[in-house]
Amino acid sequence: MRILLDHAHVLTMQDGDVQYPDGYVLVEDDRIHALGPSSDAPQDADRVIDCHGGILLPGFVNLHCHVSMVPFRTMGDDCPDRLNRFLFPLERDAVGPELVYLSALYGIGEMLLSGITAFVDMYYFEEEVARAVCETGIRGWLGETVISQSAPDAENEAAGLARCEAFLKQYAGHPLVTPLPAPHGTTTVSADALKACGELARKYDTLLTLHVSEMDAEIRHFEGMGTTPVQYLDSLGLADNRLLAAHCIHLTQEDIRLMAQKGVRTAHCVGSNMKAGKGIAPIRDLHLQGVPFGFGTDGPSSGNTLSILDQMRLFACAQKTRYHDRSLFPASQILRFATRGGAECLHARDRFGQILPGLQADLVLVSLDAAHLFPLYNPYSALVYGANASDVSLVMVGGEILVQDHRLTRMDLPSIREKLRGAMGPFLQAAEKYRDII
Repeated sequence: MRILLDHAHVLTMQDGDVQYPDGYVLVEDDRIHALGPSSDAPQDADRVIDCHGGILLPGFVNLHCHVSMVPFRTMGDDCPDRLNRFLFPLERDAVGPELVYLSALYGIGEMLLSGITAFVDMYYFEEEVARAVCETGIRGWLGETVISQSAPDAENEAAGLARCEAFLKQYAGHPLVTPLPAPHGTTTVSADALKACGELARKYDTLLTLHVSEMDAEIRHFEGMGTTPVQYLDSLGLADNRLLAAHCIHLTQEDIRLMAQKGVRTAHCVGSNMKAGKGIAPIRDLHLQGVPFGFGTDGPSSGNTLSILDQMRLFACAQKTRYHDRSLFPASQILRFATRGGAECLHARDRFGQILPGLQADLVLVSLDAAHLFPLYNPYSALVYGANASDVSLVMVGGEILVQDHRLTRMDLPSIREKLRGAMGPFLQAAEKYRDII
């Protein structure tokens, strides 16, 4: 199958700012076959899609998410220490496999509609998230959570580690699902379990992801030990190029040098970080030291929206404000972090992240029909500072169109919403005991 996407403003994200203001991309089966100016477009495609001057770019990569936390959205958004006050206990009381599956379907639909073509997840019953990934066609790097307390799918660390390894075995080599261990955090998992997760990542040749240097209490805990979360992970042998560290708000300069030296990657969740009042991560300093990073939405409870477009705009504002420098991180660079940068953090730069012949056809078309996207002088600025999820008109993953004309092609989202609403009955009943704080 040869699909021609024609008359688009093509942003390739290749080195050298290669773009085609009136361009085409030819997709053959699951790969990008050719691209260039529309005047050179081939005439033998099986299907031609007129992009009407919209912006065509590589798909967005969401490097940190808890997609199945959709039922928690808008609960206790302004509540201090809500993780311990009701999130952890409510998860233990009311989160089961069906709720995880239906919530994952719904959240994946939301991500696809906003142009996300690959995401990293961390939650429980991750095999249910994998089932949703396979049904929807998105790419998922899925982390089975290990935590040092009773969890929805495991009574203790040992059970969590056993589930994690079973999940790694089950999905090894899968075309859409990349399984990985996901210890919850530096203070919520024992040292032995953290090391065991590292051993699993090496054994199954995959990444490892966890929350790092996110909480004030976490920093105080390690200050009392004379160290930092990053240095602690290094002492356990985990600070290497397999580590995708989420958040990384409270870093010392020594932390940053260590991360650069060891090849640690960072998932920057600016929206949830600022919403919780946790601080603004020193991304300029990380970038200057060469630490790879990309953007994460965090879960629908922490960041509320599953849109990388929102993260780009917040990132620009936060970093320019922190460093008092309007010129810091130009829009073209920010868009690169959201696409190619995310792929590089996943060690997948040879698979997707650029519009380049031979790479997977993971593409997003942003329509320029909306009032807030006129006039168009700089397409990068339009995407970073102006575009919304509702402007995404077409999404393709591996050559398959999953969103067309702003609608999901594989999924009936209203029907999924109703099924999820029905499955949330016991969850909402369990939440009643926390009504005074949520």
